Amino acid sequence: MSKKSNTPLDPDRTAKLAAFDRLLTIMDELRENCPWDKKQTLASLRHLTIEETYELSDAILEGDLHEVKKELGDLMLHLTFYAKIGSEKGDFDIADVLNGICDKLIRRHPHIYGDTVAEDEETVKANWELIKLQEKGNDSVLGGVPNSLPALIKAMRIQEKVRGVGFDWDNKDQVWAKVQEELMEFKVEIEDTSTDPLRHERAQGEFGDLLFSLINYARFVDLNPEEALERTNKKFIKRFQYLEAATAKEGKKLSEMTLVEMDAYWERAKRLNY
Repeated sequence: MSKKSNTPLDPDRTAKLAAFDRLLTIMDELRENCPWDKKQTLASLRHLTIEETYELSDAILEGDLHEVKKELGDLMLHLTFYAKIGSEKGDFDIADVLNGICDKLIRRHPHIYGDTVAEDEETVKANWELIKLQEKGNDSVLGGVPNSLPALIKAMRIQEKVRGVGFDWDNKDQVWAKVQEELMEFKVEIEDTSTDPLRHERAQGEFGDLLFSLINYARFVDLNPEEALERTNKKFIKRFQYLEAATAKEGKKLSEMTLVEMDAYWERAKRLNY
């Protein structure tokens, strides 16, 4: 039996439904009358959707809620567009999409809509993965990990999924010991001065193992490695662009400066919180 919410119904629900209906109407009109929109297919929209997703990610990392709102709108348009194309093909429409996700959420939350007891996050996640495995009929727990995921995110998902069935370390100290072990193995391979043609391949393999173990440790200490790396990327870009602007303002060229000279500007950028 589902656990009914005590939260009162959103008083703006009517306005929200009207806004969604407006989007559906505009989508119908654009698909019928706009030359560009009429030409689009699922495949032609795919790369644009990926771009919009990354733009939303950037806005979230920047903490820019105005941009988050805009990018959510762009993504909502894309989702509506896909559903419109599906309806034209007679395969599915937006109601099928929405009812499908509602049904899935109910199935995967038996602790809310059934008799299952799950009083902590880990139990909820474990139940989710087991139910998902049963639904998809996969032979492997890892069968649902998309092949095209970026490697860092794929490593995160692999580790999360196997944890869902109990294949995991007991504590972070064990994981840190594994990180140190992988670091030493990588060090041995990268410092190998032999002419063995497989040396580079082995070093690359050990580097991959090291990255995988670091991602695992990040998970144990509740850090998101993808977000952490992207924040560092953005920080580096800002500091380097400061370096470029500051040296240009003083009539200097980076190509003619020493690393020590450039590092002075870099340290200044750090002091200025770039």
